[in-house]
Amino acid sequence: MNMTVIWLISMFVLLVLEALVPGLVSIWFAAGALFALLAALLGAELWLQCVIFLAVSLALLALTRPLAKKYVNARTTPTNADRIIGQDCIVTEEIDNLHGTGAVLVDGKTWTARMEQADGSAPKGAVVKALRIEGVRLIVTEK
Repeated sequence: MNMTVIWLISMFVLLVLEALVPGLVSIWFAAGALFALLAALLGAELWLQCVIFLAVSLALLALTRPLAKKYVNARTTPTNADRIIGQDCIVTEEIDNLHGTGAVLVDGKTWTARMEQADGSAPKGAVVKALRIEGVRLIVTEK
């Protein structure tokens, strides 16, 4: 089979893959295949076509991936839950990590809570500080 056909098929497959997969994953290699196809059309040797494919693909990947990652995959959905980090919480149900119990009231909402320390506990009515959210639990520490 002629190398121009192989590079053309490779480029097509990589572009279809790029269209099917969310985010940028193979566009750089499709561009490398395009340049290798051009080299094949100009009569370059197979080893040179492969070097051109790798060089163009890796150069584009290195130069544009950080920018593409920053702008294309930066679709995070912020939540209002993050605003409670660092706030004081009132323990409404005794926090006992060993028994897996505990709840706190913060920002008008009740959260299931666990102490940061593995064997931590806090009595009902104590004031603790929110450190982070892990799943649906609020991780707190003594104030």
